[in-house]
Parts: sequence; C-alpha cells; structure tokens
Amino acid sequence: MQPHKIVSEQEWLTARKGLLAKEKEFTRARDRLSAERRALPWVKVDKPYVFDTREGEKSLAELFGDKSQLIVYHFMLAPGWKEGCPSCSYLADHFDGATIHLANRDVAFVVVSRAALVEVEAFRQRMGWRFPWVSSFGSDFNFDYGVSFREEELGPNAEYNYEKQEIDSDEMPGVSVFHEDASGTVFHTYSAYARGLDILVGAYNFLDLTPKGRDEDELPWTMAWVRHHDKYGTV
Repeated sequence: MQPHKIVSEQEWLTARKGLLAKEKEFTRARDRLSAERRALPWVKVDKPYVFDTREGEKSLAELFGDKSQLIVYHFMLAPGWKEGCPSCSYLADHFDGATIHLANRDVAFVVVSRAALVEVEAFRQRMGWRFPWVSSFGSDFNFDYGVSFREEELGPNAEYNYEKQEIDSDEMPGVSVFHEDASGTVFHTYSAYARGLDILVGAYNFLDLTPKGRDEDELPWTMAWVRHHDKYGTV
C-alpha cells in the first residue's frame, strides 16, 4: 500500500467533500445507464428449453413461478467437475440473502449449470446454499446464452462477452435476464459477462471502501485469492 499524506481533520473534510461530488455524479451516471439497460429491445425465446430441478423437469417459463421477471446466473459447473468454479462460488455466497428481497419485487432467481442435477446438488449441499439451482444437462441453454463452449468453439476466435477472444475453458460465467408476459411468452432482455458481473459481488463493494481496496494488482489474475468459503485457512 502506498504511503498516505497525513492531514488535519479540516483538510480531510475538504478532500472528502471533493470526492463526494464525484461519487454523486457516478451514482447519477449509473442511474442513467440502468435506465438505458431497461430500455433495451427484447428477443422472443422460441426454443423449448427443459431443466432438471429438485421438483422434476421444468421449462424456462416454469422457472418464473408466479413472477414476471427471471434472473439466471450461469454457474461454471460442467458435467464431471468435482466442484464448482471458486469465482462463481464467491458470487454465489451473496445469493441467498438476496432471493427473498427479489421475490418481493416480482423477480424470480435461479442458478443454472450444465452438470447433472446430482452433481449440482452434491456441491450445493457441501456449500450450504439454499437458492434454486437447476441443471441444463443435455440442453443448449448455456451454449445459446454464451457461457458454454464446445471443443471446436474454443481458441482465439471464441465468442464471449460480445467479442471474439481467446477462451480455453468450456465454461465461463454470466447472468441472463428474462421477462414473461401475461400470455406466457418469454423474452430475453439482458445478459452480462466478465466484469459486467462485478455489480453482483457485494464483498468487492465493501473492499472498494478500504485503503487497500481489492488489492489484486500483484496477483496473477484478479480473483487468484478467492477460495471456496470452506477452504480459507487451508493450504
């Protein structure tokens, strides 16, 4: 951490008020950006996706329950993996506290992975999570929404986060949002990937308030410090 100038309380207050003006402008800019996100056009979902759930098979429309909006987090857990992605798990540690509040704002929330339901359930139980988590095993869902890749799609020209880039993993993270109208028609309204998921990570927002911040500049990659929450303190 860089050494910091030590000043009087009054000097600190002057500097803090100067930063506050920038923080308020950032908040207003974020509000404007959120309004633009809500104004995006929609795409009708015609493909009949089916998911394995603890309550049996469900269609995409059935994942809404009695809500008109659905947020899907694409969790990196492929068939045969022994455990889920640590970074996705870092995000998932924030989900349980949010679901009750989302439900009271007409939003259903579900996590989707390509692993078979028995694999999903084993990892969910290990981590102690309660949020709805379903399997898209055998479905094109995660492929169609840009987070899963077949072997021939990997390499320097893989399409992820709306651009061609080097991808060497068959799973990547993302979030997708859907709306169901009164007739039962489902529309895709939004998807985000990579740093677009930062907004979901409450712990990062806490770290951003501290003198050291995220403290990731010297790491081999940004989330190299992240562990499954049952592995902190282990080698």
